[in-house]
Amino acid sequence: MITLLAFIGAIALLVVFHELGHYWVARRCGVKVLRFSVGFGKVVYSKRFASEGTEWVISAIPLGGYVKMLDEREEPVAPDELKYAFNRQPVLQRMAIVIAGPLANFLLAIVLYWGLFVYGLPGLKPTLGEVPPGSPAALAQMQAGETIFGINGETIPSWQELRWTLLELALQQGEVKIEARSAQGEPLFHLLDISGLEAKDLGGEFLDKLGLHSYQPAVLPVIGKIVEGGVAQRAGLQEGDHVLRVNGVVMQRWGELVETIRAHPGQTVRLDIQRGEMTSSIELVPQEVDESGRTVGKIGAAPQVDHAAWQAMLIEVSYGPLEAFSRSLRKTWETSAITLKMLGKMVLGEVSMKNLSGPITIADYAGQSAETGVTAYLSFLALISISLGVLNLLPIPLLDGGHLLYYVAELVKGSPVSEQAWEIGQKIGIALLGTLMIFAIYNDINRLISG
Repeated sequence: MITLLAFIGAIALLVVFHELGHYWVARRCGVKVLRFSVGFGKVVYSKRFASEGTEWVISAIPLGGYVKMLDEREEPVAPDELKYAFNRQPVLQRMAIVIAGPLANFLLAIVLYWGLFVYGLPGLKPTLGEVPPGSPAALAQMQAGETIFGINGETIPSWQELRWTLLELALQQGEVKIEARSAQGEPLFHLLDISGLEAKDLGGEFLDKLGLHSYQPAVLPVIGKIVEGGVAQRAGLQEGDHVLRVNGVVMQRWGELVETIRAHPGQTVRLDIQRGEMTSSIELVPQEVDESGRTVGKIGAAPQVDHAAWQAMLIEVSYGPLEAFSRSLRKTWETSAITLKMLGKMVLGEVSMKNLSGPITIADYAGQSAETGVTAYLSFLALISISLGVLNLLPIPLLDGGHLLYYVAELVKGSPVSEQAWEIGQKIGIALLGTLMIFAIYNDINRLISG
């Protein structure tokens, strides 16, 4: 229910803002707006105000919306209303009306980011964890424990910002200058070579390939919560038990314990534990569990987490109103540029089409961000608003960008594009958008099946 409501709320807000852009500029240009619809299909609710001729409606399918204007190409127009018809307006005014929708989405993103930057965004400190030998980070002599605070002269306040900045730079390739501080506070400088990144890497966790991992406080092999009726409880394990060894092998971290248990499904393992001042041994048989076609062992136990240590890794980034506005403009611009570059690389085949997401994935992210908190949900709305703005500016017939293409052609040739060209363009647009939607929904279903 949270996912459904978060998705519908997001779509409604983004569509209303987009269509209000078209509506507001159309009214400023003297065009008569016949209908403002949130959603498609059958009208569920309608309202007409006495002061204007616009019908405001909510339609049955909440996956979009539209603004219907007076237009001779769609229906006959009375002679006394011709001056209010969209098609009778100068071409520059028609272009302004069309581009106003995507611009409204960018404006919404700027407002959302401004509010978030003023309020404060939670994040992780950009502190490095273990650096794998032979990785680009290791070759740049980066070490675990150092904190990154600058990339190519740009301040890096959080791990999320580090990832976003390197993603943008990865599209350009080359070396990047890293400014950092050691665990003792000494200034450090590195040249990180990111030229080894391929376009296919950018869709996943590309930082892994660079050897960059966020520092995580050590989680000791101490039992925390235990699943009721699980293997651990039946064997007699209790919260607070410190697992010293498994089958004689010393356990120093929780991850080592997990990997050992996973490697022994259905096999007897001996745990040497410390409980208070006493040590003892417990034998148990990990439950066999199928995980993506592989059988692993599980005992139904979670680690005891040092919340204070994890809390120390969190940071809240906030700015004053003026700097927040500057950063919101920059964030919107950079996000738009990266989105456009990734779309371009998909078209060229340099980035997999698997990165294309449809309504199911968007709904899933909407629900996850809503459950995380208001700031996460608003960040999600800003990102989707930018994506909607960029998508609508693509030069594809049926989209705002396709209409702009027609009007640019009209400016060049001095007369409107022929009806035949419009019809051909509409068919091409339907085919392209239909293909994109099929790809997106296929990816959504594939993600659900594969987990």
